Amino acid sequence: MSDPLNALVGRKPKQYDGPDSPRSVGWTEPCRVRLADEINPLPLDCGETIAPVDVEYEVYGEMNENRDNVILILHALSGDAHVAGWDAKAEEYGRLWRKTRPGWWDSMVGPGKAFDTRKYCVICSNVLGSCYGTTGPSSTDPTTGRQYGLRFPIVTVGDWVRLQERLVTYLGIERLFAVAGGSLGGQQALEWTLAYPGRTKLAIILASSARLSDQGLAFNAVGRHAIISDPNFKGGDYYGGPTPDRGLAIARMLGHITYLSEVSMRQKFGRRYRNGNNTPGFHLGIDFEVESYLQHQGQAFVERFDANSYLYISRAMDYYDAASWGEGDLDKACSRVDSKFLLVSFSSDWLYTPEQMKELALALCRNRKPVTYVNIPSSYGHDAFLLEVERLEPLIRCFLEGGLVR
Repeated sequence: MSDPLNALVGRKPKQYDGPDSPRSVGWTEPCRVRLADEINPLPLDCGETIAPVDVEYEVYGEMNENRDNVILILHALSGDAHVAGWDAKAEEYGRLWRKTRPGWWDSMVGPGKAFDTRKYCVICSNVLGSCYGTTGPSSTDPTTGRQYGLRFPIVTVGDWVRLQERLVTYLGIERLFAVAGGSLGGQQALEWTLAYPGRTKLAIILASSARLSDQGLAFNAVGRHAIISDPNFKGGDYYGGPTPDRGLAIARMLGHITYLSEVSMRQKFGRRYRNGNNTPGFHLGIDFEVESYLQHQGQAFVERFDANSYLYISRAMDYYDAASWGEGDLDKACSRVDSKFLLVSFSSDWLYTPEQMKELALALCRNRKPVTYVNIPSSYGHDAFLLEVERLEPLIRCFLEGGLVR
């Protein structure tokens, strides 16, 4: 659920590695492939099938001769396949936010970084339902010649992983070295180990859990309600006309509150007023610094994301429950996995809490599965998986290097 592209707004500025830096993967271009057609449609958990399905993905580093050094990184709710480097076609695609920022996990992916592209080949693809190149609600429905809108079928994390498996197979990869992701990306990594036991050697799951909490479900429900209630939503058929920007911005503002922590919000904003002299303006407009910050997040979001995609992806997050592989029993579900796990939670994360991650760790332990669980003290809240680079890097580096030992 976290938004990697805006996570650093309002925080201490970071010096990014430029495209010519030896620590950067440099300029990147997305790849696209059709992985489902009328002859071989993609089956979905809702009981429907979908075709055609195009997938956009990016690749960093080189596959070795045995193709056993591949790491699949899974993105969160509003992320995309552009994990690292600088998009060479950002201007062509109109993706203006990429002009000033590298990939959303550039601090972790590249030569000499945690996911070292001198050793590993890193791949990331956009999920089904995305608005970033993979088939989604804004794509053309071949049966009508118009955008799908809400005629797009409901998709799940399981469907995403099923499509990712097609991509991995298409690329000639028999077994992944690792899957890795934070937040909703972490749930995809977990699903990989459950849906395809033996297809991935290692699994790195950050700021995530086996299911979204009741509180998380409630926040998502309110966000979707804001979008659907926007007068411009028009039942999802707003393409070519005014878009439901107000509803999407409210959903984004609400979601962003869950990405922070009380401590980080107090440090960043406190109860400071925008006028700088700590006195109220006595009006109903934006008066506090935190209000201004949330408005900025909402406005920036509508410039780069599709409201229908937000509906579909957040619903997929709601539906995910790893225990379904064990008929509601998480212990039984974890008995089927055949990977080594690194689980990392963050002390101030109240969207995917340390208690939820510990529950998953204990379920794996009770099945005698190899698991390392670390709870990192942090004031960043849920966004910590994007920001605590200095603490995460040695953990991930050592875990991956341990997996190289045969």
